[in-house]
Amino acid sequence: MSIQQPPDHGATTFESPVSSTGAATVSNGAQSKKQPPPEKPSDVRRRSHIILAFWLIVLCLGLPIWWRTTTIYRADLPVQEMLDWADGKACRPVFPLRISIQANALQEQEAQNLLRLTQHALDDLNDFSGHHLRLQLAPPAATENHDSESVLTIRLVPGDTTTAKFDPHEPMLDITYPPNAIPSPTSSSSSLATYVAGQLRSTFAEEQATISHLLSTNAIPSEHRPQGLSPDVSESLSKRTTRSVKYAPTYHLTFSLFTSGPLPSSWDIDGAINEYMKPVLDVLSPIHNFTIDTQVQLYAAPGVHSQVLNKEDLSSFINAAEWPLSPSIGGAPTINFIVFVGNQTIAAPSQGPGEGDDAPGSASHSWLIPQWGTVYLLSLPDDTTRLSSEALKQPLLTFTSHLLSLTGTPQSGSLPLRLSTLARIRSADLLLRASSTLGSLARLALALPSISIPSRVADGVSKTMHHLRLACETLGGPEGLAHARIAEAEAERAFFEKSMVGQLYFPDEHKIAVYMPLLGPVAVPLVMGLLNELKAWRKRRREAAEQGAGKKKE
Repeated sequence: MSIQQPPDHGATTFESPVSSTGAATVSNGAQSKKQPPPEKPSDVRRRSHIILAFWLIVLCLGLPIWWRTTTIYRADLPVQEMLDWADGKACRPVFPLRISIQANALQEQEAQNLLRLTQHALDDLNDFSGHHLRLQLAPPAATENHDSESVLTIRLVPGDTTTAKFDPHEPMLDITYPPNAIPSPTSSSSSLATYVAGQLRSTFAEEQATISHLLSTNAIPSEHRPQGLSPDVSESLSKRTTRSVKYAPTYHLTFSLFTSGPLPSSWDIDGAINEYMKPVLDVLSPIHNFTIDTQVQLYAAPGVHSQVLNKEDLSSFINAAEWPLSPSIGGAPTINFIVFVGNQTIAAPSQGPGEGDDAPGSASHSWLIPQWGTVYLLSLPDDTTRLSSEALKQPLLTFTSHLLSLTGTPQSGSLPLRLSTLARIRSADLLLRASSTLGSLARLALALPSISIPSRVADGVSKTMHHLRLACETLGGPEGLAHARIAEAEAERAFFEKSMVGQLYFPDEHKIAVYMPLLGPVAVPLVMGLLNELKAWRKRRREAAEQGAGKKKE
């Protein structure tokens, strides 16, 4: 059998069609990925509208609500005017004091001439332009009583010699003069006028020094201050300022009886206060109000066995931190008066932590603790069961004297004159303190732009400046003290506003720590979605531009 070979048409070979097509498909798939189907225009618009809607909600609704609920309200404050008050530019401290002269024994022309010469001599002695002593002549028919509109009344009475004496019950100064001391109408000077001017100068020297000390501790221009004080006077005034308690409209007085045993068990403190201390409290009432409580405490001084307390003993004996005294009532500062029944005395009071009422190096029975009160050591028989009002006379008189010192009452002149001087000093002190508080508030508002300033603060500042103006206009009278007291209270209330003080300790780092966990997860999808949509929109514009260019070429 023969096998037929296919005809040989040459060396040409043929590949399978199936094999060739499969190889081409694999090659094209390796070169390019399969593209997703094109988006419909309606889907693109829907996605764009959704992203736009989210951003419109954030920008038009979310941001205004966030801004409204988180914006710190800052009321408008007259910052520059507040700084002017603090710098002493808004008020020139002037203390106009009227002094009435009763010269009923002189003719009107002689009295007028003496008044003129005394005023000239007084102006020559005065080195503080803000402290005006203005003399006025009382009418001839005036009584011998004090003129209520004047701070001091001088009664000129004929006598053998020239003398001066204060009335202990009224602000009056009695000056006697010999007949030859009356100046003639043509004389340009007079010994009587010089003597009266010198008496007035010495009477008000302590007041001028105290006001000068107050002005020197505040930012008052130098032209409004008196001449510099001597080192001794400055030291004395600084000591008095350190010793006295801070001004308050009301003080709480606590009277305590400390005993180391069962006797005495009671005391007639109410009768002693009414008899020996109440008159002074009454005359202080225009300046301060007082509340009183009393108590009896059983207390034994640890480690004190000798009759004379030395410097080392006082640190354990006078220890206000361990004494079980009543706290302040109603927020008023407390002044403590303690009667300690024992047989001790205090030696060398000038070396202890307080101030004794005897000479340095001598024994003392009382001890004044600055800004706190007084301790009085009272020796009694062992069988005393009740302290009578008479036995409490000396302690109460000592307490009264120390109360005047603790309230900053001047030491020269009669008591009525000292109290009127205290009212003027307190007026100046309150005015300066209120002005300083306004300056502190203004600097705080400038230093912390993010601090909240409620409308109550602005109202308090407005009331403060209103009463400061009135106090500045009536600084030498009783109205000045009332306005200065209101101004100081309003300034303190505005500065320590509780809703404003809380913002002092709210740093920006705290805000970032609060906002980031809340806004981060929301902001990232919104921002990334907006960026992706912008990229897609730019790509579509570029493709549309290329297609348009290709059509133009065809």
